[in-house]
Amino acid sequence: MFELIFFSLLNGIVTGLLLFMLASGLTLIFSMMGVLNFAHASFYMLGAYVAYTISMYLGFWVGLIVAPILVGLMGAVVERYGLRYVHRWGHVAELIFTFGLAFLIEEVVQFIWGKDTKAYHEPEILQFPLFTFFGQNFPAYKAFMLLVSIGIFIMLLLILTRSRVGLIIQAAIHKPNMTAMLGHNVPLVFMGVFGVGCALAGLAGVIAGPALGTFPGMAVVLGSIVFVIVVVGGLGSLTGAFVASLLIGLLQTFAIALDYSVNDLLQLFNISFDADSAFRDLWTLSLPQIAPILPYLLLVLILIFRPTGLFGNRET
Repeated sequence: MFELIFFSLLNGIVTGLLLFMLASGLTLIFSMMGVLNFAHASFYMLGAYVAYTISMYLGFWVGLIVAPILVGLMGAVVERYGLRYVHRWGHVAELIFTFGLAFLIEEVVQFIWGKDTKAYHEPEILQFPLFTFFGQNFPAYKAFMLLVSIGIFIMLLLILTRSRVGLIIQAAIHKPNMTAMLGHNVPLVFMGVFGVGCALAGLAGVIAGPALGTFPGMAVVLGSIVFVIVVVGGLGSLTGAFVASLLIGLLQTFAIALDYSVNDLLQLFNISFDADSAFRDLWTLSLPQIAPILPYLLLVLILIFRPTGLFGNRET
């Protein structure tokens, strides 16, 4: 049992930090700019595919550096020549624009790279077990993912709270007219924030591609979970996104690992049920079966009891 808990805890932390890498970019865009970027997970997918292509010629490490930059530049171009003009018509127009953009990116990816899963692997230098515990190996690449995620969190936190750039971004969000009067180019600030947010999504794709697979549907797999994280953590809160990512990662990992059913829970209280009752399927429902819906159940509970999220300061 200790072995199960230990590795579930490790895998849950790795999963949660991977989700944070993706959610951190959306936190910058959705929480600070107020843009409903439904194409955010598509930039995550682009990061994986661009890195895969680069790695075939120049290796994994070059792709790790270059792919997020290219995806960030693509995001900046989208903001400058598309989203900026749509923004004046409100959030519904933004939602429709980014929703359509997500489908467009998916079709472009399938047109260029095809519909099959790509053989995008972690670098050879990280293809070894970091340690062995109870006969199970913990891959070094997972530890690498963990370190990169923590590094991103610390870097963003320092930039947004301790640097002049962070102060300008905060000012441009809350007092754009005053910030412009002080000589700062507010549209350029927003374009930069959107580009950096997309670059972070691309970086998440570069890191996650070898671990979770690089295929056209990878954006759909994590796309909705990211919005859950931003809302649960609280709009405008990077710390909230970090905590919510870990919470959801651990919740899903333990739900999959612990194979218990409703019947097992009832037996703890000496409650029995009729096997021929109309609710017999409910009694046999197990945690791994409901694991995919647990984040959304958490979202509903948060919206009911704490609409501002765990660390947010305004209602979602």
